[in-house]
Amino acid sequence: MNTISTADQRTILTRLAERILSYDPAVISERGLYLSRLAITDTIGVTLAGLPEDATQIPLKTPGVATAPGQALVFGSRRRTSALDATFINGIASHALDFDDFSSVFGGHQSVPLVTPLFALAEERNLSGHDLLTAYAVGLEAEMRLARAVHPHHYDKGWHPTATLGIFGTAAGCARLIGLNTDQTAIALAMAASMASGLKANFGTMTKPLHVGHSARSGLLAVLLAEQGFDAAPDTMEHHQGFFEVYNGAGNYAAERLLEDWDDGPWATEAEDLAIKQFPCCGSTHQCITAMQRMRAKHTIPPEAVAGIEIMPHIRRLRHTNTPFPESELEAKFSTQYVVARTLLDGTVKLKDFENEAFREEPVRRLLEMTTAQPHPDLEGDDKDNWGAEVIVTLQDGQKISETVSNLIGRSGENTMTSDDLWEKFEDCAGRVLPAGRLRPLFDGLMSIDTVDDIPGLVGLMESDA
Repeated sequence: MNTISTADQRTILTRLAERILSYDPAVISERGLYLSRLAITDTIGVTLAGLPEDATQIPLKTPGVATAPGQALVFGSRRRTSALDATFINGIASHALDFDDFSSVFGGHQSVPLVTPLFALAEERNLSGHDLLTAYAVGLEAEMRLARAVHPHHYDKGWHPTATLGIFGTAAGCARLIGLNTDQTAIALAMAASMASGLKANFGTMTKPLHVGHSARSGLLAVLLAEQGFDAAPDTMEHHQGFFEVYNGAGNYAAERLLEDWDDGPWATEAEDLAIKQFPCCGSTHQCITAMQRMRAKHTIPPEAVAGIEIMPHIRRLRHTNTPFPESELEAKFSTQYVVARTLLDGTVKLKDFENEAFREEPVRRLLEMTTAQPHPDLEGDDKDNWGAEVIVTLQDGQKISETVSNLIGRSGENTMTSDDLWEKFEDCAGRVLPAGRLRPLFDGLMSIDTVDDIPGLVGLMESDA
């Protein structure tokens, strides 16, 4: 289905803007509040960890980038610049390690389009943590409902939803945060539709995190322009050459899903598939890593005794992770073969496994030579377990050991990270650039973000000479 009721003559974006501005934060349950704090804290941690990466440092060294005057911090540094430039750099850093949260419904990483622009705005305008958390929830609603309207076709076609859909979340959250009116918000969303971009063909390169920085900056720019009176076509979504038709095509979207259920939920903040990453690589490989971990827990598997490894996830997980012999750290993050081989060797996958050309180490290369990946024959179609996988290890004596994992979407649902779990990850990530004494106060402040009145003071804990 492609259209929504024509009885209401208001445009889709006007109706969406009304929902964004009337969103009542009181509808968020205690679990939803906890998951939102968790996501924001996790995103800040991985953003700090991403600062030293080449994908972040090269833009910082590029003439004219992040040189505009302003009060917004480039996290983990002493550089302050405009909210737009800080969003661009922090947005890249947030996704540089591919360690940020993700969602199967969204088809990408739902928090990175939201957290860095909201912090830049809140710091620049001295806004409260309560308002920031509400804006985060509103942005999440907008991008997740849009995802329901365009997936799976949008994802399968090759768009990178973190950017192409996330930009609408950025615009929605930022418009709510600074108090745009309905018309201004609709205009900002219409501009965002024209700036939505990001191709999955660039996965495994620095351009993937660039998608996030560019998208978040563009979404914020749309809001700031709308605030000043800039205009755009209000029917950008439903126009015959608008977003739905151009990005998805006739018959491949359900526009009504963008607007339905805003009065009574279910709310995106409480979704069971909002997943924190336990491993610093593509979320589509985590099922295979977990299968190998469970196999190692049940069996003794000396690497030298292995004759072959077969990896069989759902085809949707494999399309962008089938990299038999990665040639860079970023490619390694999108190599299901590498991360499974690494897990067989070490029992897990950590940040260090994507540094200093760890993917070239002789023991792991030997395993890669005998590792194959193919779609699981029993996991085909949208009605199947597209977050499941089977891993089979064949030993030199002919014995086969296998492990199957079903519907594992990171640390989500009943397997959600606890505060203690997240602290361990946050300490590892933020500790790459911040002094140890800053980590706990920053973590505690983020985990109670809705009670923080002084966002600039909280952000000040992220300033460093690193």
